[in-house]
Amino acid sequence: MPNLHAWILATRPKTLPAAVGPVLAGSALAFSDDRFAVMPAFAALGIALLLQIGVNLANDYFDFVRGIDTQERLGPIRVTQSGLISPDGVKSAMMLIFTLAALIGLYLIFKGGWPVLCIGMASILAALGYSGGPFPLASHGLGDLFVFIFFGLVAVCGTYYVQALRLTWLVFMVASTVGFLITAILVINNLRDIRTDRKAGKNTLAVILGERLSKIEYALLLALSYGVLLIIWTAGRVSPWILLPLLSLPWAVSLVRTVWKSDIDPGLNIMLAKTAGLSLVYSMLLSIGFLLA
Repeated sequence: MPNLHAWILATRPKTLPAAVGPVLAGSALAFSDDRFAVMPAFAALGIALLLQIGVNLANDYFDFVRGIDTQERLGPIRVTQSGLISPDGVKSAMMLIFTLAALIGLYLIFKGGWPVLCIGMASILAALGYSGGPFPLASHGLGDLFVFIFFGLVAVCGTYYVQALRLTWLVFMVASTVGFLITAILVINNLRDIRTDRKAGKNTLAVILGERLSKIEYALLLALSYGVLLIIWTAGRVSPWILLPLLSLPWAVSLVRTVWKSDIDPGLNIMLAKTAGLSLVYSMLLSIGFLLA
């Protein structure tokens, strides 16, 4: 039987901030509009974490089955490829996680109606289709778009909707700022794996763009996250407190400089963790800003 450490590795803990940040932002927005609801907020957090873990397990399983994960990869240990957990074990865990997410989703469907049902079904299907199915999104340059839509826009807007039962332009704009940072996490992941992915025929956007343009994409995503925030503020009707995430800007600049100078080596694993940390801190500061507003 695989030990607990192996299962923890399978969840990829360093990526989980990408699930927490959007829920914090969406809930803070709901609070600022006097729409905050405890149970829907916690349900949304549970689903976000389960979907993130489910995507990670699916990626681990399908990349092994397709022969993409090999001993040459530079990333952290993959439990299926390394033999720590059997392929059937990872597949079963993946299905269990998605089932748990769907069960929690029943409560949110009761609260939010058919829009939540549609969002939930699309999220699970997209999570499975990220690495699996006849047209894996990640292998056709669509992984970045998938992450931006589902872990940015859908996560923030969905969290807000199940509490407020409505959406506003501000929610979409805030969701985009969070989504840009979360997508940047994937860019680092794919930049690290660019050579082994290219060799295995996995055409991520990083493989399509190449190393230099992928680094430019990373810098652009971080710049957009702060740029859109300034646009929201200058558009008016928003408190200056929402500019609180600008406190993390020096960290973002430092990350861009480091990534730009970095070679494609295991050192990018550290940059992945730091980018995930930046996304969480940014979301926390943004949430505090809306609470203070």
